[in-house]
Amino acid sequence: MTNSYNKIKKVIDGSGTLERAKASKWFFKTGPGEYGEGDEFIGITVPVMRKIAKEFKDLPLSDLKKLLNSKIHEYKFTSLVILVSQYRKGDDKKKKQIANFYIANKKWVNNWDLVDSSALYILGDYLLSKDKDILYKLAKSKNLWDRRIAVLSTFRFIEENKFSDSFKIAEILLNDDHDLIHKAVGWMLREIGKRSIKVEIKFLEKHYKKMPRTMLRYSIEKFPEKKRQYFLKK
Repeated sequence: MTNSYNKIKKVIDGSGTLERAKASKWFFKTGPGEYGEGDEFIGITVPVMRKIAKEFKDLPLSDLKKLLNSKIHEYKFTSLVILVSQYRKGDDKKKKQIANFYIANKKWVNNWDLVDSSALYILGDYLLSKDKDILYKLAKSKNLWDRRIAVLSTFRFIEENKFSDSFKIAEILLNDDHDLIHKAVGWMLREIGKRSIKVEIKFLEKHYKKMPRTMLRYSIEKFPEKKRQYFLKK
């Protein structure tokens, strides 16, 4: 498609509203010192971005890189939706290319919705049967989004009932100081519990006393009330 980047940029630019852009800037915490500082918004709903992504599903990586390496949130989100789609449909060579692209450009995957809509589908899936050292490096990173990528990527392993990496990364992040990591780790522990509550309880019995309260609450959200209170009261 000729001038694909210019075409998708024009479509995205014409799909937003000032009212939604203002609301998004508040919702995604873009103020000075907040976790989304610097992000800019056009003001587009997720369904509209996904529709645009579908229309431009064959956009080359060179154009996806231009979109992803932007301060405009909707450019990045749309780029990642297309990347996930191309990854799912790709052969092993294409999947490797996209996974490497994702890692090389991860600094632009810098808000929770960007991480949550891409990490497990690309990096998590790619690493399912491969060495996972990079996730441990990301989990120890000073960068908030690197750490969240590490946590969310393990959801793909959890789907296959492989819990060990999720637990190991959770242990690394028990003393993390950011609420978005507390929520992410708690979420992964909860997902493990949906598949094996005994396995999750064993982990919690060892660590719950030093877990941040938010992490604990997320992890036991689906527990029977009696079991929830057992952990909350002790």
